[in-house]
Amino acid sequence: MIVKLAETNLKTKFGEYREILFYDGQKESFALVMGDVKDEENVLCRVHSSCIFAHHFNSIECDCREQMEISQQLIQKEGKGIIIWLDQEGKSNGHLALLKSITYKNKGFSQAEAYEAAGFKKDARDFSPAAKILNELGTISIRMLTNNPKKVNTLSELGIKVIGTQPTVL
Repeated sequence: MIVKLAETNLKTKFGEYREILFYDGQKESFALVMGDVKDEENVLCRVHSSCIFAHHFNSIECDCREQMEISQQLIQKEGKGIIIWLDQEGKSNGHLALLKSITYKNKGFSQAEAYEAAGFKKDARDFSPAAKILNELGTISIRMLTNNPKKVNTLSELGIKVIGTQPTVL
């Protein structure tokens, strides 16, 4: 189940988007949509999880903010696309997990290994709300802005036609 709660226009430094707020019974997620994506094929799509460090504090310890900016620039250049923002801080382990993992990151662990060493799941994210949102938007097929095969596989398994990926580089 996914319910559309509200919709408005949002002006960004990368053009104007429609912001559509959704609720799945547990969490809010939203889609930033540029252009008409209903019944469209090969639409650029970024599925992005929240990151307090990068998006709120401008941390340079991860590339979340840069990936979001690059995704918006690529969508702006194409003239249409979708960014789906999921409330999944710390790979959905929460901000506490992120804080507790830093000690291990500083010892050279990957982020996933650091979460596990701190007693959390390597990656607890659930991308199924993104599939529900894409179905609600009526997009026929997407080209994902990602290098994460888990996102691609999950969306494909849930019936989303993913025709390829594009890395978030300019």
